[in-house]
Formats: sequence, C-alpha cells, structure tokens
Amino acid sequence: MRIPTLTIVACLSLACALSAHAQIQFVDQTSTRFPVQAEYTNQIGVGDIDGDGDLDMCFANGQGYSSLGTLLKPRIYVNNGAGVFADLTDARVAGITGCFRSAEFGDVDGDGDLDLLLAQDYNRQMLLLMNNGAGTFANETTTRLPTANTSTARATFGDVDGDGDLDIALCNSGASSRFGTGQPRLYINDSTGRFTYVAASLPVGNISEQMDVLFFDADGDFDLDLFIGTRASTPNQSRLWLNNGVGAFAAGGNFPNDATAYAYDAGDIDGDGDLDLIGTNAGTTNQELLARNANGLGTSWTNISTSIAPNPSVDDNDSKFFDMDNDGDLDLVIAVLGGSKRIYRNGGTGAFTQVASVITASTDSSLDVKVADFDGDGRYDIVTGQGESGAFQNRIYMNNGAIDTRAPVTVRTEQIVATVIGETHPVRVELSDAYTSHMGFHPRSVTLRYGTTSAMTESVAMRLTGNGLWRGVMPSQPVGSLVSYSVRSVDSFGNSGDGPTKTFTEPGTPPHPADLNGDGHVDGADLATVLAAFGTSNPIGDVDGNGFVDGADLAAVLAAFGL
Repeated sequence: MRIPTLTIVACLSLACALSAHAQIQFVDQTSTRFPVQAEYTNQIGVGDIDGDGDLDMCFANGQGYSSLGTLLKPRIYVNNGAGVFADLTDARVAGITGCFRSAEFGDVDGDGDLDLLLAQDYNRQMLLLMNNGAGTFANETTTRLPTANTSTARATFGDVDGDGDLDIALCNSGASSRFGTGQPRLYINDSTGRFTYVAASLPVGNISEQMDVLFFDADGDFDLDLFIGTRASTPNQSRLWLNNGVGAFAAGGNFPNDATAYAYDAGDIDGDGDLDLIGTNAGTTNQELLARNANGLGTSWTNISTSIAPNPSVDDNDSKFFDMDNDGDLDLVIAVLGGSKRIYRNGGTGAFTQVASVITASTDSSLDVKVADFDGDGRYDIVTGQGESGAFQNRIYMNNGAIDTRAPVTVRTEQIVATVIGETHPVRVELSDAYTSHMGFHPRSVTLRYGTTSAMTESVAMRLTGNGLWRGVMPSQPVGSLVSYSVRSVDSFGNSGDGPTKTFTEPGTPPHPADLNGDGHVDGADLATVLAAFGTSNPIGDVDGNGFVDGADLAAVLAAFGL
C-alpha cells in the first residue's frame, strides 16, 4: 500500500519534533575541551584573567577530606575563546601548592585585572596572588594579607564599607580543620589591595563547621550583607548578618533552621526584586533548603523547600540558579556527590520541577558547580569540580539550547541626594542576569551614563563591589544644573539594557550670565571684558549668546552690576 506523501511528511515532522524534545541540552564535552586531570578539586573560580574577553578558570585543589593529604597545585585553565581550555598552571601560578578549598577572582588593587584569592584548610595561610594584567600571577601574600593560619572552606570578595574597593570575608573553623569551631573573619582593603583584620565588625561567637560565606544584598539598601553557611546542626546553624552600610554587621531576621549545609546561593526566584536563598543539603534529612525573602528586608524568611520537586535526601554539595530556557526566570542546577547532576525548571513563581534527561548522565563526585557562557555562543554552560571520592576528572557540559536574548536587568539604582557643592557622586546599582555566582554574572561592560541633558552624553565605568552590586563615581556637575543619569549594562553576548533614568539637582546657584569671569560677582572686571570685545564676535563678551558683542550685552552687565 502506498502511503500518501503528506502522511510521510507529517510523520517525519513529528519524529523530528520528538527527537528535538528528547535531545540532551547539556552535553558532556570534557574529552575535547578539558585536559585529562585527576586531582581533588574543591571549588572553581571563573573569570577573564588575561583580558581577552573569554572566561578562564582556577580549580582550588587540595587532597584530604578529614585529614590533610597531598598538597596540590591550584590549576589554571586558559580559554582559547571557543571554550577549549589549556592547563597553563606552571606558567601562570608557578611554584604554588596547598590544600585549597576556595578560589575567587577579584580586582583588589583597582588596576582593571583580576587577582586571585586562594583559601586553605587545616590551619594554613590564605594566599593572595596579584595579576600582571596578562593572566600571570605573583604571590604577594606576605605584603598584602595578615599573617594568620585558618581552616577555611570558602572565602569571598565584597565591598563591605562602601568605599569602592573589595574586602574579604572568610570562613574560619579554628585550628584543626573546616570541621572545627572558630570565628569567621573580615579583612578590610586599604584601596591598594592591602588588608587588615577587623575583629569588631562581625558579631562575637564561634561557629562550627563553616562551609560557605556569601555576600548579597538581603535588604535592598545597596550594601552587602553576609551569610555564613554551616554543616553543623542547631544551635550552631547558619547565620545571616545585616550590614549597617559601613561594614559593621548585626544578626538578621528569622532565617529558617538549617543543618548540614555545604553551600548557599542567592537569586530572585519569584521575580519580586529581592534575593532568595537556596542551601544545598541544608534542609530536612539532607534535602535542599529553599528560603523566600518574605519582606524584601532580609528580616522575614519563609521555608518553601517543598517547592522543589522532587527534593530527595541525597548528598548534594552545590547549586546555581540560571535561566536554562531564556524565559526570564531562574532555573536550578544541583551538583551531586556520587550521582548525576539534577536540573530543575522554574515555573516563574519559584516552584521548581526536575527536568529529566536534559544533561549527560554521569556518576561522579561533584563538590562545586559553575554556570557561564564559556564558548561565546550566548548559551550558558555548566562546569563541575570533582573531589572526595570516585573519579576526579572535572567536567564541562556545553549547552545547545536557547540563546540568551535578554538584557541584564537593573533591579534598583541608588538615588543621588546632593547637598555639598563640588562633591563627586557615588552611585550604586544592583544588576541581575541569566545566572548567579558568589560574584554575580560576568558582563561585558557596566557604565554610569550622565549629563545635564536627557541625552546623558558622559559616562564612567562602574566597578563590581560584590554579588550583583556595582559602583560608579560621577564627577561634580555644573552648580544648579538638573542632572540625569542611568546605568547601562551589557552581558557577555552583547545584550544591552538601560536602567531607569534618575535626576537630581547639583547644589548651588548657577552663575549669572553677566558674570563673565566666573568669580561670583558682576563688577568692573566683567564690564571691562564687554568693552574690550565690543563690536566683535568674541564669545567671551557675548552675554546673550547672539554671536556679537553689542549694546545688549553692555546693558545686561550694567543691569546686573553689583550682584
């Protein structure tokens, strides 16, 4: 029997649609993109270390779960621009080994390149490596950091005191290991990348088994609050500390009880403009803890862990929010120890449903996960770091799904209130994009645009000050002028978005047009200027701006004489 042509076409179309639907979106391409490597990796730092526009990586390696093992190199993987990485460790961080639990990139000295912070476990000195601008690092720990051994599972950068440079917060679980008890630490930057330990800024009291430290703006006031995630159970549970704006912290609100947490991540899961939290392994019987920021002020939190379906009791170690389908909300990837990664789709209101068969299945020991566009195709890829048990090959999963067409979002922009003539104007902004990390997303540029007309023809680059927060400084503007300003952010794929236009009036009274020398008075000097230019087109004496110095200009000076 002959089958009609239209029927064949319809069947082929249906088969193609079913095949596309079943296609794995995140494909394991480790064998063609990563060097063969089998070292105990605890955490991954991501950043453009050499200024070539693509994202490189540092793997914080260190052997030993419950006791110190072999000291390992922190691996530097350099991107060729197409998402293929070369191990350039020996050329970029020569001669360095340790038990590294954390790797974080940040520009600590304001020179425009990313420096590297490496935190260690088992009562060892944290290291600060300075970038020469081309992605080669020099160990300058002894001249830039306090001498102090700590047992640190995580350290991170953020501007806690509002002065525009990056400070450091770190877990510190005492003199034995990250499973001990101690006080977290805060190191303050002097603006040149040299740090001082400030003990009085954090609430007093030891915390057991600190696993994560996270800066984020919990209360929407443009400063960075601090979250300490712990593996211990109540009463030694995780802490949320709110910043008073100048780097002094006090206990926050009623955060849900948690236990056995390995990592926390912040993201706006429900589109209400504030940041919610997920604690990996922090919920009941090792489930994920999902906490909604109920009032946007960081003082009232609701446990909505049942919004993750399924939410199994397994050994998960890290998670990240990201928009896997370009629909504008944050989905979720979870790194599993001894199992395959799980990916969940957000229904738009913060309810997450697992998506089956969307990532290449692999049973490995993932301790950390990062999301970013590593090959420049506008899709967000996944990287995992392996350690503790099983196979230690770090893995990369390339995304063949939807391309990001959405611009970064300006969540809020600080309103300038100017009161002093001649002062500069710092402006802070909170931005979000299609994925999260401890240092926010990686934009191509963030600029503060401003001017005395709506065109805003002037601009200045803004600097990252912590998770999602950026800061720029506008020069003082003409006195008495109405100034407009807005923030423009461009993501790594070139999507550009402008925040709302805000205005303020520069303090002071505008100079009188007849005050030709700008000394604040209309007097004989201004009269002499008009007389000297009388009958010419000299703009210096042209009070009314008609292109000629004549009787009208002389009359204007005489009318204002003595003001």
